[in-house]
Amino acid sequence: MAHLSAEEPVAAHHLRNFIDGRWRPAESGQTRTNLNPADLTDRIGEFAESGGVDVDRAVEAAAAALPAWRELGPIRRAAVLTEAGRRLTDRAAEFARAITREQGKLLREARGEVARARAVLDFTAGQARLLGGVTAPAEEERTFAYTFRRPIGVVGLVSPWNFPLAIPMWKVAPALLSGCTAVLKPSPLTPLTAALLTEVFHEAGLPDGVLNLVQGDVAAGEALVANPAVAGISFTGSLPVGTAIHAGGAHRLLRTQLELGGKNAVIVLDDADLDGAVEAVVHGAFGQAGQRCSATSRAVVDVRVRDAFLDRLVARVAGMKVGPGTDPASQICPVVNPARMEAALAAVAGAQRDGGKVLCGGGRATGEGLPDGCYVQPTVIRDVPWDSELAQEEVFGPVLAVVDADGFDDAMRISNSVKYGMSGTIFTASQSRAFEAIERFEAGMLHVNRPGVGAYAHLPHVGAKASQYGPPECSPQVWDFYTEWHSACISY
Repeated sequence: MAHLSAEEPVAAHHLRNFIDGRWRPAESGQTRTNLNPADLTDRIGEFAESGGVDVDRAVEAAAAALPAWRELGPIRRAAVLTEAGRRLTDRAAEFARAITREQGKLLREARGEVARARAVLDFTAGQARLLGGVTAPAEEERTFAYTFRRPIGVVGLVSPWNFPLAIPMWKVAPALLSGCTAVLKPSPLTPLTAALLTEVFHEAGLPDGVLNLVQGDVAAGEALVANPAVAGISFTGSLPVGTAIHAGGAHRLLRTQLELGGKNAVIVLDDADLDGAVEAVVHGAFGQAGQRCSATSRAVVDVRVRDAFLDRLVARVAGMKVGPGTDPASQICPVVNPARMEAALAAVAGAQRDGGKVLCGGGRATGEGLPDGCYVQPTVIRDVPWDSELAQEEVFGPVLAVVDADGFDDAMRISNSVKYGMSGTIFTASQSRAFEAIERFEAGMLHVNRPGVGAYAHLPHVGAKASQYGPPECSPQVWDFYTEWHSACISY
């Protein structure tokens, strides 16, 4: 099939799945409405609500395309990724607008996400000449021994709504370079960005069936996990869903890569640069309205500097402007949908019942000129018990719990008291405490005297404890999910 015409409107394809090189409606004909969280009167479109039949067709297409794609080799596969990167750059403004419109984040945050996706793509393409094995000495004479990798086969890629371009990219790019073929199932809250991403790869020359897009929710996801031709599932999302995916595929030894929740702490010790700590906490807690797995949802502050820290923090947060992502003056974007807004407000109410005191925010943001959207005031709550629900459970909203700590050891205990382990951060002037904290944090991504969010494309994006199962994403370690090792011995 010829590639989509450059003159053909992209919007004509957004209603459909992309299977075996063609845009198709869901077999059932059912659709789901996609709304702009910044303005719920803005109807973005009706997107396919897929089921098992659609998923099975996509998997069949991926399985049929697998042999030729695998045999192409990583260097020629990388050429497609490189071309996709060029096209992504050419359409960067379009992608940023789509991300902001359907996910809600500030336009500058969306531009940053596009740049991150391009960095991941560039890094992955550059791995093509490194995706090999090793030679090894043999125990017998006249024997050549070596190892190599093979792609695991068809993979299902299940991505979340909070990074609708970057996270699909850091699944799709390594899957394709490894020689796997894929079925991408994005969040039903962000179908537009996934359609644009799929189109970019198709226009870059990706053969039909290598990357398939199936829009939908639970039914599509369950069908992907259940299909016996799927060799692995890479999932980013909540702990309950990730656990269900792992359990659902365990009987057939389905390979899983699961990046799950986080309840991340920034420790502020009594020798910290308080101004620097405040800026890092604001960035981590309220950037993207707190909707990141690595978001700063707890500030664990030494009681000796607590009041001084809170004075600075509240003065900074209380003046932040909540508004649409398209408004250059906005500093806090909306949350993704009404359900997420209600969950954030419920978390505030629960914290108050547990004795927490709201210092700023705490309610729905309203005001003249603010559209009918999902706006939550940036909220700081002090006196939060370390073992209360707000201090233990993920909120995914602009709500920061401030927990008192009595010194370094107590702060480390509180930081590690949760079931999650995505990110850990400490602010201190002590080199000794900084290195000791790195050793003691029960988390995958660690930071000292800098914001606790963000990662480089060439470093593992990885959690500990209930935040991660399986190999990391990004980094050379990602190949341990998409490929399997083989060894060979040849007598000559």
